Amino acid sequence: MRCPSLIFRLLSIALVLSFLPAFALPFVFAREEEKINEKKYVALTFDDGPHPRQTEKILDLLDSYNIKATFFVIGLNLEQWGDIVAREIRSGHEVGNHTFSHKHLISEKPEELRSDLQKTDSMLKNKYSYKTRLFRPPEGYISDSVRSISEEFGYTTVLWNVDTRDWANTETEKIVSTVIRHVKSGDIILFHDYVVGESHTYEALLTLIPWLCNEGYSFATVSELYGL
Repeated sequence: MRCPSLIFRLLSIALVLSFLPAFALPFVFAREEEKINEKKYVALTFDDGPHPRQTEKILDLLDSYNIKATFFVIGLNLEQWGDIVAREIRSGHEVGNHTFSHKHLISEKPEELRSDLQKTDSMLKNKYSYKTRLFRPPEGYISDSVRSISEEFGYTTVLWNVDTRDWANTETEKIVSTVIRHVKSGDIILFHDYVVGESHTYEALLTLIPWLCNEGYSFATVSELYGL
């Protein structure tokens, strides 16, 4: 499945208009035309994978809608389930560096962070011929030192605009409502394709992706979103 095409939406409008009284046509048509002409983009991002528990199901769902997302991978998981990252790259998704071991950067020394980034960066380049341009600090912790080290690798540091809190065993309905209430064009939405314990990310996406499509959103990787 894909987000509805422009032609499909125009046909739907025509069907609706055929049942409306004449005085209502100008108002309805103006509203629908405005909605079609809006260009709205969001970036779906996923942290802490890869992991066979959810990442592959999420990839199947994204592929069914032809959506390209951005995955911020942990080196330790990349070592164990690198075939999943290989699939992400083959499918045209973007991959970012989320450090090697997901340590708390507030207490990590600069040389330790530099080593953490280097390990994951080298794995992506040497095993998959992939050079990432993106870095997401664990827990979103950012400082002048973290930013400076990130720039040494040629990275752009990426945070988010909408936190689904799926990492906290948040219920499906709460994840969905958080996105619906807060999302706007240009947003980067934070999900996790791996958490310790139970996760409802996949179930939430089953509802959110059709909703975003219906609201006229298109999907972009983080780098595409920055370019847009």
